[in-house]
Amino acid sequence: MLNLDLSGRRALVCGASQGIGAATARVLADCGAVVTLVSRSKEKLAARCEELPGHGHDVLAMDLGNPDDLAEHMPKLAEGGYHILVHNSGGPPAGRAIDADPAEFEAGFHQHLIAGQRLAQTLVSGMREAGYGRIVNIISTSVKEPIPGLGVSNTVRGAVAAWAKTLSRELGPDGITVNNVLPGFTETPRLENLVAGKAGKQNASEEEVRAAMLAQVPLGRFCKPEETAAAIAFLCSPLAGYITGINLPVDGGRLGSL
Repeated sequence: MLNLDLSGRRALVCGASQGIGAATARVLADCGAVVTLVSRSKEKLAARCEELPGHGHDVLAMDLGNPDDLAEHMPKLAEGGYHILVHNSGGPPAGRAIDADPAEFEAGFHQHLIAGQRLAQTLVSGMREAGYGRIVNIISTSVKEPIPGLGVSNTVRGAVAAWAKTLSRELGPDGITVNNVLPGFTETPRLENLVAGKAGKQNASEEEVRAAMLAQVPLGRFCKPEETAAAIAFLCSPLAGYITGINLPVDGGRLGSL
């Protein structure tokens, strides 16, 4: 029997107010996990939390890009007994790397790499005690092939991938797996913003931009957040206990590299 049962497991899901994060919270709850939903908006989180099956779920309004906010909440999270960390946050603004102010890189590293480090350091002791740990970072296909016009994001996401690979080797002896999921073009507010931005820069309609993006995808459609969430749930499950340190694209075959 395939074992996706996460009953008795507690999951911290970041970026859970919308998109892939919200879908992941639902799928993990469907699998039996008790979920803490994290994002900046307590109101949006409360609405998502009410939609989850099961009992015991809660919310935490926290800004991953704010070091002081992170520090304030770490003691409480350390007492939460979490077995699963889904590290997910909105991407840095679009633009060429050469045009980016150094402060944009600093903000991106704080929101993604530094936040991930703080969360992992805080939750790992509980995973060790439980003998079960799963860390899944939601990053980008840019860790395999940089995406034009996303200079800061490409840089920061690549750093997170390297950090995660290093962490997987360090935490492997504790039975804690660390993996990355690389979403492709997914129907989320982030995609809508990127399409609108490209349309403005290219003097094209949003429909034309979408068509050009779809032409890159062999499956011929954009991904649904629930499809990416299913891959995340698998990596969080007992079934994936021997999988660690990987970058898993969920991109409809768009990547040309192996």
